[in-house]
Amino acid sequence: MSTAAPTKSNLMAMKKSLGLARLGYDLLDRKRNIMMREMMKLIDDVNEIQGQIETTFAEAYESLQKANMTLGQNDVFRIAMSRDEADDVLIRYRSVMGIEIPDVKLTDEIRMPGYGFTSTNPLLDETYIRFVKVKQLAVKVAAVENSVYRLARAIKQSQKRANALKNIVIPNLEESIHYITGYLEEKERDEFTTLKVVKEQKNKKAN
Repeated sequence: MSTAAPTKSNLMAMKKSLGLARLGYDLLDRKRNIMMREMMKLIDDVNEIQGQIETTFAEAYESLQKANMTLGQNDVFRIAMSRDEADDVLIRYRSVMGIEIPDVKLTDEIRMPGYGFTSTNPLLDETYIRFVKVKQLAVKVAAVENSVYRLARAIKQSQKRANALKNIVIPNLEESIHYITGYLEEKERDEFTTLKVVKEQKNKKAN
């Protein structure tokens, strides 16, 4: 309970603080619910993408094994190492209740593989295409998982603040308001009684 003096001005200030605390709790609760809905949607996306990744990875490694068998593992490795470093990742951000959520994408076009077709075969081309799809899915799932992590952390912080308002701040203010209100009402009754006694005494003297 507050140790503030039981005055009318403090009572008014506490009532105002109580209103703001309740409003703050409602806003935090709404914010938490919106972020929860967004996070659950992203979790569904993660599960779907992870299933796609498992299938695509399996297909890509199967193609790689076939390419290694037909071209030789050393030649496939040499071709892979001759590729330039990827620079086709685009990162943007969107806001969900003030939380920056990454939106990571790759360019839609599949680039030319960068090796000669005369010394290779279609199995290597298939391997290349499938690993590009793996990369696209990996980038997507990384962005979604990062978004889930950021939202989960923000939800935890909002929940902590909401709990503090609901379980500590608001009850303390309500208790203090109840105490000060009771104190002021008792004081008014005492003052009224005192005035009544004084008035009666004056009336007796007048008579």
